[in-house]
Amino acid sequence: MSYLKEGIRIRNMEVKNRLVLPPMETVSGSEKGEVKAETLDYYDKITGSGHIGLVIVEHTYISPEGKANGRQLSAAEDDKIEGLRKLADTIKNNGSRAFIQLSHAGSNGPEDVQGTECVGPSPVMNPRKKNNLTPRELTVDEIKALVVKFAQAARRAKEAGFDGVEIHSAHGYLLNQFLSPLTNKRTDQYGGDLSGRILFHRQVVQAVREKVGEDYPVFVRIGASDNMEGGTTIEDSREAARELVAAGVDVIDITGGMCGFMGPEFTGQGYFSGWSESIKQAVNVPVILTGGITEPEAAEGLLKEKKADLIGVGRAILKDHNWPKRAME
Repeated sequence: MSYLKEGIRIRNMEVKNRLVLPPMETVSGSEKGEVKAETLDYYDKITGSGHIGLVIVEHTYISPEGKANGRQLSAAEDDKIEGLRKLADTIKNNGSRAFIQLSHAGSNGPEDVQGTECVGPSPVMNPRKKNNLTPRELTVDEIKALVVKFAQAARRAKEAGFDGVEIHSAHGYLLNQFLSPLTNKRTDQYGGDLSGRILFHRQVVQAVREKVGEDYPVFVRIGASDNMEGGTTIEDSREAARELVAAGVDVIDITGGMCGFMGPEFTGQGYFSGWSESIKQAVNVPVILTGGITEPEAAEGLLKEKKADLIGVGRAILKDHNWPKRAME
């Protein structure tokens, strides 16, 4: 029996196998966030084998001031829908389900890109900072406005033909900053205990769900642990995952928080599998595991051992576009 080849149902959507291409930054958009020919060419080539069940397009900004780099893709304006539709069609024409990750960099953005602003839950420097700026604390009204922008970006993704969206709360980006006690020192409803630190997430998920409807899949990629003293723990993320599922999330995608997704402490294939297994035991929705997986046998083993329900393979597929075909054969 091949666990990797087995299909899976997510809400009302059928996915033909358990192989996921996780979001990997290409920096291939225009300076205005438009999908370019090189973006389409990249996704066409990397999905061209026809054997990837689900593709999650790289983090795409919901608001220009929340850009993570100067050539990041945009879902912030309606005039981007046409380009995003071409991207979704490219992926779907190669037989994969097409999702797109929505994000705001917050204090983890650059300081040299016009129009961006270093903001965060609190005026605390980001451990994963790409700049040397102390963020300006977002007001409650600004947080509520960003909730709307996440929902509008999801609406654009749906109109563009994407099969679902993933909300980015990992790797030190804005939602991760709210989740982590390292960067969230607020004393209002958006801070304090985990219930406060996850409030922004719940509001985003609920607003997205209202905008896209009950049948549209919504994922959250969560930094399951900051792996730092005083940071988010796996116990925090188990509780957070339960709250997110209650708010309407269909899949939890596991990766690192303020510690990022690569590092000398992360070794072996599926190095986040302890975290994904723990989250999987806490929720009743599928869990995605990504991290250092280079061999199909390792992916099979992780599924068999119930470490996760779907397996993300990034760098191995980037290096060898025929990896999915070999894995399925």
